[in-house]
Amino acid sequence: MAIRNVLITGATSGIGLALFEKYTNQGENVIACGRDKEKMALLKSRSFKTCLFDITKPTQVASAAEDIKALDILILNAGDCRYVDDVKHFDGELFSSIINTNLSSLGTLLQYFLPKVKQGGQIVFVSSSATILPFPRSEAYGASKAGMDYLANSLRLDLVEHKIDVTLVHPGFVSTPLTDKNDFAMPFLLTSEQAASRMLIGIEKRKKYLHFPKRLTLIMKLFSFLPSSLWQSLITKNDNSSKSHIREDKA
Repeated sequence: MAIRNVLITGATSGIGLALFEKYTNQGENVIACGRDKEKMALLKSRSFKTCLFDITKPTQVASAAEDIKALDILILNAGDCRYVDDVKHFDGELFSSIINTNLSSLGTLLQYFLPKVKQGGQIVFVSSSATILPFPRSEAYGASKAGMDYLANSLRLDLVEHKIDVTLVHPGFVSTPLTDKNDFAMPFLLTSEQAASRMLIGIEKRKKYLHFPKRLTLIMKLFSFLPSSLWQSLITKNDNSSKSHIREDKA
């Protein structure tokens, strides 16, 4: 099989770094993208190419795209996760920041990198299983990922004529620098390597939709069919228990 050009955003940590390792080990031409200069320097010697840019800075994205000729796989993985802790004093700046990072930036990335994706290529959107059910404090994060879902599913329809496939990924809880900051229980937690392995298999099969671990995501999908009052009471009860535990720890 011919060597492919694989571009990964958010390649310096978490799932992105694990995907970088796997594609590099397969001998693919990996284009690692990130905004942390020091971390990118560590990947430079092992990458086909590195691109240093902030996904929220259109001029930086445009400049990075100039040197890229063609892509076989475009993996849109970079993102951020922060929570609305005091809903009565809603943090509009936080909300706008998360929407900009996780959703609006996709428009810029697609503007400059989608034209590089070859016929027969593939675009991968790394979303979240949080879009299956709403969670407390996730107004910003969940809304940004729900927007990503719609974008991916709509884009898939329009790219049929260009013979470009779109894969939407819904990971469950994965141990990354972002989730390490979570102050609540994360059932069925996977390592970044485990998540990347599942993704790699699904991407190679050109699946339209990936969700894992299924022991979590299938439970969530089942809950989504239950009366809303039932699953809402379960979710808010667990959230209140977590908040109580946090207050006790801080006392």
